[in-house]
Amino acid sequence: MFDLKWIRENKALFDAGLKRRGHVPVGSKLLELDEQHRSLITSIQDIQQERNENARKLGMAKSKGENIESLVKEGALLKKKFPELEAKEGKLSQEIKTLLAGLPNLPDESTPDGKDESENVEIRKWGEIPTFDFKPKEHVEIGEELGLMDFEKASQMSGSRFVVLKGALAQLERALVSFMLDLHTQNFDYEEVSVPFLVRDNAVFGTGQLPKFSEDLFQTTDGRWLIPTGEVPLTNLVAGDILDEEDLPKRFVAYSYCFRSEAGAAGKDTRGMVRQHQFSKVELVSITHPDTSGNEHERMTKSAEEVLKRLALPYRVVSLCTGDLGVAARKTYDIEVWLPGQNTYREISSCSVCGDYQARRMKARFRPISLGEKKEKPQFVHTLNGSGIPIGRTLVAILENYQQEDGSVIIPEILHSYMNGLTEIHPHERD
Repeated sequence: MFDLKWIRENKALFDAGLKRRGHVPVGSKLLELDEQHRSLITSIQDIQQERNENARKLGMAKSKGENIESLVKEGALLKKKFPELEAKEGKLSQEIKTLLAGLPNLPDESTPDGKDESENVEIRKWGEIPTFDFKPKEHVEIGEELGLMDFEKASQMSGSRFVVLKGALAQLERALVSFMLDLHTQNFDYEEVSVPFLVRDNAVFGTGQLPKFSEDLFQTTDGRWLIPTGEVPLTNLVAGDILDEEDLPKRFVAYSYCFRSEAGAAGKDTRGMVRQHQFSKVELVSITHPDTSGNEHERMTKSAEEVLKRLALPYRVVSLCTGDLGVAARKTYDIEVWLPGQNTYREISSCSVCGDYQARRMKARFRPISLGEKKEKPQFVHTLNGSGIPIGRTLVAILENYQQEDGSVIIPEILHSYMNGLTEIHPHERD
């Protein structure tokens, strides 16, 4: 969402930002609608004043026993005009809100220009890409040969894009959750939160998934939405609040299941665990002062990177170009982990700074520290979110990077204590 006053004062900057994102500039249309809306409000206020004056005169005429016929007719005409103008004002106000709600955030100055993911910019790499004396397999083949990854049974129960994990792989999934939560709470000052997986319209609207991406969400029969990411409930923890400046930043972390219809990903990654309807993730959210959100973005990205460093998984960080940004983001870093089975880097985490885009939708503000006797008005906070990181894709990366020629998989050392001392996973013995 955007402030119309800001758009009036910065129309060229507003349109230029939309154009950088490949969006049609709508500054002129918005300002035209805004001018009409303000004119209607003025007319309504004028008519209300006329009604008040008419009522005053009518009362005085009655008290003096004077003829009130003309005043009654005038009052009736004013009364008829009032709801007509109110209806026009309400319709125009909703048209403006709908147009604003469908617009993406404006990109940060440091976000590179580009039309799509092919023009994202690599920032840095970490780790050595592993070499093998055999042709590395993809995670699906590894997991099925271990006898611990079952897509067929999941499909019988739920359809495509689901999986059943068993034994040591199910244990490894649980170990990754505990490891990540411990890392973020103990080393990066995030507060652990347990969140609802079902939310109302206002929550998904507040973070920007509605109205544009409703087709990518699952909705229950009572109108609530299954969360597509833990970002939704975590960010909405401050919806409608006025925080004290000294309480910023607030940093939240949560483990949650996420649900996506993947309507916009038809035909992509239909095999395996990379893109599923249900997946689990550890999510990071920060609520900050506007002056510190840029530094917080770098900090959050490093927090997510640390997960991969401790798992000794090679990765790279790229800055998304304007054509690849999410709707609410001003700037995004993607972390891409190396997958030997695919012989490429694949996205495993996105860390985004959203400025006040979500805060305006959620009415999330903070009260600046007063200077002397001067009372500062509440300002909108800045919000950030990042995957810290998805459990399924991390498991995929471990299987492919730690696979052995005999079909076994070595467990990263950092996870040994979370796996009750188990250091390797061997193919499940079958009768």
